[in-house]
Amino acid sequence: MRVGVVGAGKISSQYSQSFQRLSQVEVTAVCDLDIGRAELLAVEHLSARAMSLEELLGSPDVDLVLNLTTPAAHAPVALAALAAGRHVYGEKPLAATTDDGLRMLDAVGSPSAAASGLRLGCAPDTVLGTGVQTARTALDAGAIGVPHAATAFMLTPGHERWHPDPAFYYQPGGGPLFDMGPYYLTSLIHLLGPVRRVVGAASRPRATRTVGEGPRAGTTFDVEVDTHVTGILEHWSGALTTLVMSFDTWAGRVPRIEVYGDDGSLSLPDPNYFNGSVELFTAGGDWEEIPASAGYVHAGRGYGVADLALSLDAGRPHRTAAEVAMHVLDIMESVHAAADGGAGVVLTTTCERPEPVPSLVDLTAVLSGDVA
Repeated sequence: MRVGVVGAGKISSQYSQSFQRLSQVEVTAVCDLDIGRAELLAVEHLSARAMSLEELLGSPDVDLVLNLTTPAAHAPVALAALAAGRHVYGEKPLAATTDDGLRMLDAVGSPSAAASGLRLGCAPDTVLGTGVQTARTALDAGAIGVPHAATAFMLTPGHERWHPDPAFYYQPGGGPLFDMGPYYLTSLIHLLGPVRRVVGAASRPRATRTVGEGPRAGTTFDVEVDTHVTGILEHWSGALTTLVMSFDTWAGRVPRIEVYGDDGSLSLPDPNYFNGSVELFTAGGDWEEIPASAGYVHAGRGYGVADLALSLDAGRPHRTAAEVAMHVLDIMESVHAAADGGAGVVLTTTCERPEPVPSLVDLTAVLSGDVA
């Protein structure tokens, strides 16, 4: 899979590191509004060169466009890439609005795109690592009985403390729910399936933020979105999830994700990462760590691109499906709508639970041909 990267910002280095060890994923082109950043990223890949977006979309050496732009640009770049006959894998969220997300799904479902077999995938691919996949295997095996509830917490004082240009996190398409929510919500869909209805509440305690480091340190910018969001999700399975996403919390002693069932509880690691300890509590027992049993081992950002490439070759759906990302986007927008309107919101989208990674898989070995 020959990849053209659009957006050479902070997250691109993590994708670059993964691609350098995935032998059948090759970066051939890089584009960024800052040509210097594009050139620096291109140097990391022997076959890559920096170019304009127009050149990248027209390059015969690009099979898939990796869209690492800011949320507001996700839909325009993806739509242009699909129109140019390129597969697309994008960073989360799928788009800044559900309307844009639906336009993307319509584009990949168009007769020309379908005839070309174009695929649209979206982060996060952290759900394909050993953390979420081990928990899913235990859940599906009945380790805690029938799951009836879950909690999901992401608490931080805000990204302006470490990001050199953080304003976009506080503009439409940003905020704690849109920024970090996809990791948690995608994990919950893998665990408990899609969501039927949500309620929510949100607040914006501070009107401005100040950049903490980098060349713009000390610069103040406006906060345009809510920065503390709470929600209740009613899954089609009947399970209820309590969700808290905050850029206004200095510290907390709460789990990242826990799932509660008739016979016990599961505690998951931070879904922003691929691995970590999964712990199981059963009635009459105590918390015990479960050995990793499923998922891509030693994984990093970009493994979703490799999974898409393998799925395309095998003629099966890829696990980072755009329909899941669209449902996540709908959940997030609906929680905000519920917070604004003061009433529950029934979702207009749904999705299938993606196929699991049912055992421990070393993707580098698979792609090098060392294993089937």
